[in-house]
Amino acid sequence: MKNLSLIIPAKYEKESLPRVLTELKKYKYPTYIVLEKNDTETIKSIKKFNVNIIYQKSKGYGSALTQGINTVKTKYFIIFNADGSFNPKEIKKILVKATSENYDMVFASRYHDKKSGSEDDTIVTYLGNKIFTFIGKIFFFLPISDILYTFVLCNTKKTRNLKLKSFDFRFCVELPIKAIKKNYKIPAISSYERSRIAGKKKVSAIKDGFLILTAMVELFFSL
Repeated sequence: MKNLSLIIPAKYEKESLPRVLTELKKYKYPTYIVLEKNDTETIKSIKKFNVNIIYQKSKGYGSALTQGINTVKTKYFIIFNADGSFNPKEIKKILVKATSENYDMVFASRYHDKKSGSEDDTIVTYLGNKIFTFIGKIFFFLPISDILYTFVLCNTKKTRNLKLKSFDFRFCVELPIKAIKKNYKIPAISSYERSRIAGKKKVSAIKDGFLILTAMVELFFSL
C-alpha cells in the first residue's frame, strides 16, 4: 500500500517486535519503528527486517508518535503496537473506510459492536477507558467508543496541522479532541485486541489515568 505507513513505538520489546514484524512482512507497508537509542536489545532483535528506525529525541509515548508522524512520507499512517495485540488483518478494512468515505481519521474500537473485543483488557483498564470515553462524548462530542485504544489511522497532513504537544500517554486524548475541534471526520470501526505476545503493559492505571484526566480538563478550557 503506497499511501499508508505504519508507525510502531517500541520500548523494550525485543521478544514481541520481531514476531510482529514477521507477521507484517507480507503486507509490505512502509514501517517506522520509533525507540530510544539505548534500547539496544530491541534494536538488535530487528536488524534483519527492512524497516525504518527512528531514534527518539525525547522520551515518552507521545514524543515517539509525534516524531514518527513528522517523518512518514505517505498520505496516511496508522499507529501499530509493538506487542502483538493489534491484528494486521484489520489494517485494510480501516484504510478502506478512510479512503472510500473520505474520513480524516478512523479509530478502531474494542467496544464498537458484537465483533469487537479484547483478550488484553483488565477490569481496571476497561472501567477507566469507559469513563474517559464518556467524558469525551459529553464534553467534546467525540463520536468514538474507545478513546484510549490507539489503533488509529490518520491523514498525515491533517494530523501534522493539529500541532500535537503531548509527550506521554496524554497523546491518546489530545489526538481525537483536537481533531474534533478542527471538525475532522473521525468515525469508529470494530476491532478485536489480541493478547500481547510478551512483556508488560507500559501504562500505569493510576498515574497515567490522572495525567489523561488533567489533559482533558486543560483541553476543555484551552480549545
